[in-house]
Amino acid sequence: MTGQELQQLLLEKWGCSYDLQLRRTQGKIFLQVMWKYLEQASFPRSPEDYASHLDQIADYLNAWNSADRVRQYINETRERPRLGKAVSIPIDPGQRASEWFVDS
Repeated sequence: MTGQELQQLLLEKWGCSYDLQLRRTQGKIFLQVMWKYLEQASFPRSPEDYASHLDQIADYLNAWNSADRVRQYINETRERPRLGKAVSIPIDPGQRASEWFVDS
């Protein structure tokens, strides 16, 4: 999966290039589809920065073998990002989690 494929997936599902964030909460990792999107005038990223950010997210998903899971979740969910409520997709990085995150 590439950042461009990830953006296309978001566009096909919801019609917007939503912001994506990786979050770790209570020892679990989630890909969150946020409510802000590239097509908004107030979106804080430039199109180039957004593309670079999605490439980085896609790299993580590929390294964790989670790209297919994310693709399936987005295609099947009935949830929709809305103000103050992200769509949270659980990610299982498996044994490699310790390579990516350091406990504080």
